[in-house]
Amino acid sequence: MENFDDIRPYNNEEAVAAIKRLAANEYFPIVIKTIFPEVDVESYRDEFLNYKSIEDFQYGFMFKAVGSIIEKTSTGLTYNGIGNINKNTNYMLVSNHRDIALDATLLGYIFHSNDIDSFEITFGSNLMQGDFVIDFGKINKMFKISRGGNARDFYKESLHVSKYMRHVITEKRQSVWIAQRNGRTKDGYDQTELGVLKMFSLSSEKPFVDNLKEINILPISISYEYEPCDFLKTMEIYISSYQKYVKEPGEDLRSIITGIMQPKGQIHISITKPITEEELKYCDSFDKNNKFVHLGKIIDYRILGNYKLYKTNYIAHDILNQSYKYEDFYSKDDKKYFIDYMRTGLSKLPCKETGEMDELEKIFLTIYANPIDNINKLKS
Repeated sequence: MENFDDIRPYNNEEAVAAIKRLAANEYFPIVIKTIFPEVDVESYRDEFLNYKSIEDFQYGFMFKAVGSIIEKTSTGLTYNGIGNINKNTNYMLVSNHRDIALDATLLGYIFHSNDIDSFEITFGSNLMQGDFVIDFGKINKMFKISRGGNARDFYKESLHVSKYMRHVITEKRQSVWIAQRNGRTKDGYDQTELGVLKMFSLSSEKPFVDNLKEINILPISISYEYEPCDFLKTMEIYISSYQKYVKEPGEDLRSIITGIMQPKGQIHISITKPITEEELKYCDSFDKNNKFVHLGKIIDYRILGNYKLYKTNYIAHDILNQSYKYEDFYSKDDKKYFIDYMRTGLSKLPCKETGEMDELEKIFLTIYANPIDNINKLKS
């Protein structure tokens, strides 16, 4: 059997050793005071060291931590579709991706709240940097998926990850969470990348339908009232419009922290229906590449069709298009608050010229408006 030690999460024995390292790490007091500002760090350290397995850690520390984050940084988490999950089935959970850490973490919180087993999570190699992040991620069932490299190495790594994910679903009997695309959606445009779907199929020589039926693809749709890292995403899109965007050292970690601690308003997760055998047979009626094109469209239909639009989306769309088409979805005070929020945040970015600020506002508004346009296209 293929060895997956280079990418897999920790086992229980490794997790206990990692918990001790985390408790001794210089970042530990900062993280604990950020998540639980009311606790005494030294007393909490003793409690933290009592976790003796991955399950203990996830159901003890993580469940409380995520609950605290929801309480402190949102006005509530809602969800629907829990009935689409069969507790005796393991899935390939394919989600739109808006926040580096929270998308999968919040879904895990919902699973735990409904006594559904936790799942393993893909985690980009670009993010697995630094002992603290690596230990924390691998305790939480995160496994490495490589970013970058030449075409030959990329194929080799994709095949390796594909085999591991199928191994997790069919042999370890656990579900897997993966984003529908390589990296977060930064422009509000959620679309499944064909490369992700093709990667799923690499690990089996079975025909298309049997191959993908075996991993039980289940689309997940997550929406935030206030887009995580909206100002950082605006800046990245703006810079990318005139030069190659190069991340600064520590930028990914800063995005993780910003996404977690930034006020998010309402959050909603839709657990949609799994892809059926009949839908896979429909896709199989097309030629080789178009099989995946049509599968991607079905997944996108699930995700966008269950995406929850908020007043922030409607306000941004009306401002961007200089219209009042969606004014029934928000008040004048809502609009003023959103404009103030936008201009205050953008004013803190390192841009000073009027033209730059105008372009930044347009990008910012587009991030929030795009989901409406995408859903409207879906309905047309």
